[in-house]
Amino acid sequence: MKLGELRKFVTSEFVFGEGARFFAGRYALNLGAERVLLVTDRGLIKGTGLVDDVGSSLDDEGLEYVIFDDVTPNPRDHEVMEGAAVFDAEECNMIVALGGGSPIDCAKAIGAAVSNRMHVLDFEGVDMIPTPSVPIICIPTTAGTGADVSQFAIILDTSRMVKIAIISKAMVPDASLIDPETTVTMDRKLTAATGMDALAHAIEAYVSNASFHLTDLNALDAIRIIGRCLPSAVDEPENMEYREAMMLASLETGLAFSNASLGLVHAMAHSLGGKLDMPHGEANALLLEHVIEFNYPGATERYLEIARAMGLSGSGPGELTEYIGEFRSHLGIDMTLRDLGVREEDIPGLAETSMRDPCIVTNPVKPSREDVETIFRRAL
Repeated sequence: MKLGELRKFVTSEFVFGEGARFFAGRYALNLGAERVLLVTDRGLIKGTGLVDDVGSSLDDEGLEYVIFDDVTPNPRDHEVMEGAAVFDAEECNMIVALGGGSPIDCAKAIGAAVSNRMHVLDFEGVDMIPTPSVPIICIPTTAGTGADVSQFAIILDTSRMVKIAIISKAMVPDASLIDPETTVTMDRKLTAATGMDALAHAIEAYVSNASFHLTDLNALDAIRIIGRCLPSAVDEPENMEYREAMMLASLETGLAFSNASLGLVHAMAHSLGGKLDMPHGEANALLLEHVIEFNYPGATERYLEIARAMGLSGSGPGELTEYIGEFRSHLGIDMTLRDLGVREEDIPGLAETSMRDPCIVTNPVKPSREDVETIFRRAL
């Protein structure tokens, strides 16, 4: 950040710690709730007990609620509009989102759709939401997306098969109840993928051309925590020390990227997610080292700081990229894009979509379409 430049920092109010989810009813009442749309997914309903916990908290405050659980990974535009229709039909006046990034992004988009009487695809881009959302409380159940404190919502446009980014202060929830106990239900694969998503958030926010002191503090601390604790969280899923550490890292990365934005890793991962419906965290993990290699000349000192935060000597680009590759492989993310279904003939279209993603604007190096194609080929 140059001397004299202006920056802003926005986030939701949040409560962090074990048991935070049980404040849902109190916060909803304070925000004027009468009838709540509880947005979640069917996986959480089946066996975790978390939906019952949140429902009981709402019951305790005398609040009625309706569950909307028709949300899939990489939430679709029609799911948002179906949720908005349920919100209206049931005469709800606020939203509680419980889940990972998909239910939370879907819920935030529902809130904007019902308050503006517009289709969710009309919000694509930066600051395209005219009227603030209805009140929203988010309760994240994964440690990685940061969606519960961010200005972002990512929705799949099913007609174009492209993930759109909705970036607006209107996407920042009114409150986030961040409870590490909710993440104990994650299996090894999901813990690894969401943890790598958080690492990509932190690294991209730190090298972003919109970063500044406050985002740097959060991003670097998150990188230190993830490097130290993610492997242990994967190997010891019941250990609350590591679960809490990763939840804190996820919060910090959310604060960082929400205000500094992201970069080429996410632009490319959004393209992959739109075309192939692949897990977002895995896409980020497989692209990260290759984008670092491309960006390194344009943000050398920043990447050296990242390397040191991960416990490396900070001797050069090869050290960091090799370590990232070994780190993800140790976590079980040892496949390639080809293994996940990407073909050589897909690359031109993927690159074209990546170039239109708003995350690319804050990448430290401005890539050409040919550069992006080359990076995709390396990740194959």
